[in-house]
Parts: sequence; structure tokens; C-alpha cells
Amino acid sequence: MFKKINRENKKGFTLAELLIVVAIIGVLVAISIPIFTNQLEKSREATDAANIRNAIADVSVQYLSADVVSDTGYAITVNLKQKTDGWVTAPEFLDSKGTAISGAPGTPKAGGTCKVAIDKNGVLGLTFSK
Repeated sequence: MFKKINRENKKGFTLAELLIVVAIIGVLVAISIPIFTNQLEKSREATDAANIRNAIADVSVQYLSADVVSDTGYAITVNLKQKTDGWVTAPEFLDSKGTAISGAPGTPKAGGTCKVAIDKNGVLGLTFSK
């Protein structure tokens, strides 16, 4: 009538073992989220820097290929994707000591724009705004 339960052959995990595994996974997730967020910001900044370089090339081509240069010059506005102000990475805008080079774009604003303009004298300028 009654079956005897053989506890020696019982397989599975104890509650304590499952809680330890969940705790370890929680610690790994807590460590990886800031790293992942930082990498996302670096990729946004790299995208912004590439878009600014492309805009510089575009206005330079417009200026050099024009038979008659416009009195106002040429300008392109780039919408920035980054979520924090300033450059965390953008080595092309820094010198070997890490300071902004002459004519560097300055400080980008989170969610702002960058106006890339070349005037009628061929002077290139970058202006950041929110």
C-alpha cells in the first residue's frame, strides 16, 4: 500500500544552492551594467566624432568645388547622440597631453547639435549648442 521513499536516490538542488547561484548572477549583472553603459556612451561619442568629421569634409568639398563662394559660406548642423556633456573619448580632438588642440570643437552638449561652418575666407568653425 505505502511505498517507501528512498531518499538516497533523490536528485536535484537544495534551496541554499539555488540562492547562492542567484546571488552570484546578481553580482555579475551589477558589475556588468556600468561597464555596458560606459561602452554605449563611447560608441555614441565615436558616432558623433565621425559625423562631425564627415560634416567637415562636406563643407570643405562645397567650399573648394564652388566657382563663386557664397557670402555666408557653407554650414551643416549635426545632431549629437551622446548622453553626457564633453568628450570622454575623441582623440582626434586632443593633443598628445590630452588637452584640446587649437581649433578643436570645444565641449559637446548631451543631446545637442554641432554646427560645422566654413566662411567665405575658408576658415572652418565648429559650434556646439544644446
